[in-house]
Amino acid sequence: MGRRNKNKIETKVTIVDLGAKGKAVGKKDSAVFFVTGAVPGDVVDVQIQKKRKNFAEGKAVHFHSLSPDRVKPVCDHFGVCGGCKWQNLSYDAQLKYKENYVLSNIKKIAHLEPEEALPILGCTEQYFYRNKLEFSFTNNYWLTQEQLESGKEFKNRNGVGFHIPGFWDKVLDVNQCHLQENPSNAIRNRVREIAFENEMTFYNIREKQGFLRTMMVRTSSTGEIMVVFQFGEDHKEWINLIINQMATDFPEITSLQYAINEKQNDSIYDLDIIPFSEKSFILEEMPAYYAGNKPLNFRIGPKSFYQTNSKQAFELYKTTLDFADLKEGENVYDLYTGTGTIALFMAQKATKVIGIESVPEAVHDARENAKLNGIENALFVAGDMKDELNDAFIAKHGKPDVIVTDPPRDGMHAKVVQKILSLNAPKIVYVSCNPATQARDLEALGEKYTLVKSRAVDMFPQTHHIENVVLLKLK
Repeated sequence: MGRRNKNKIETKVTIVDLGAKGKAVGKKDSAVFFVTGAVPGDVVDVQIQKKRKNFAEGKAVHFHSLSPDRVKPVCDHFGVCGGCKWQNLSYDAQLKYKENYVLSNIKKIAHLEPEEALPILGCTEQYFYRNKLEFSFTNNYWLTQEQLESGKEFKNRNGVGFHIPGFWDKVLDVNQCHLQENPSNAIRNRVREIAFENEMTFYNIREKQGFLRTMMVRTSSTGEIMVVFQFGEDHKEWINLIINQMATDFPEITSLQYAINEKQNDSIYDLDIIPFSEKSFILEEMPAYYAGNKPLNFRIGPKSFYQTNSKQAFELYKTTLDFADLKEGENVYDLYTGTGTIALFMAQKATKVIGIESVPEAVHDARENAKLNGIENALFVAGDMKDELNDAFIAKHGKPDVIVTDPPRDGMHAKVVQKILSLNAPKIVYVSCNPATQARDLEALGEKYTLVKSRAVDMFPQTHHIENVVLLKLK
């Protein structure tokens, strides 16, 4: 591989697979390439951009033949925006590669195979499925190759959209996004118009200056809409102008709020949120699943966590509950409970559910959601998982019959894994958004547990991201 020079064109590379983070994997003789712009089944020429000891990275610059799984992307921004990198791959093929990726991680990292690998659950809506999008404003938007080659001079570079992959300070100006239903696109584009009409300043990420900084749009299955602005400057006149104009132009917005952010980062969690409308939250509804239960309602605020694909979250939680197969009198621990969505879903069948979460605001939301739904058999505790899940906690709440764990992308802390092993719970249901770290944890849990079932659930069509649910039983 060392003989392959950077920027050299490698001809007729066959794309054979999709690897980590959704990158296309190409092979030629014994050489391996990670290639952007290609899908499995393509035969391409690759311009080498980076060399490594055992592989090279590059982009497809010429196609000798096209994959039968290749489709035409629907978005004009495809190839520049990094949000939907698999739009050029048929959805059936996306599901196949996601399922293979999950099972490959379990086999190669955990050194296990599930007794039953259930078929992946695909999403009925491959576009406009997200209930939350966050847009960034910029005074120096990214120029596409087409714009650069047009010969035009772009004096006004104010825009609003998404960050370019790999560039923390570059933002693509977006006209239409296919991820969130309207009025999301209309709201974003109207904000830009209002800003242009009134000569408002757009944020400069490097200099940390400018009025318009970020905007979050949240929608719900109940039809409610939330818009939250972050303003980089406390410019009262502009704030009143844009907030009032948005309320007038979009009366369907249920909750309109803003924050002044003069920090170095865009995080909203340590900011004071100022409500413009009376309602500081929107309501999300999760349908009833089985006879005798009722739909669940969740209050979603600016800082609340909720799965960004509402319909598919229902499928994910159904799978979790099915795997748990709760019996009368069983005690459930829900680790990394967040705002308690899984816990409250399971509380309708469990005798008692104890949710543990490190973020106090999330625990507050979980308790409020329990009250909202009249659920009294769910208890929520705030604390760091590796510290909270101790002998005193077990003595107080009783040993779990079922452990449900849904950790962040990094997976579970080693101390948490060891504590789980010491509890000898008959069943563990592990929900993960990162098959690699899930597989790492499964290897450790395999010391005492049998991997009974596995099922991937696709929450994010057109991307490489995938959720997976497994059932473990005590040996």
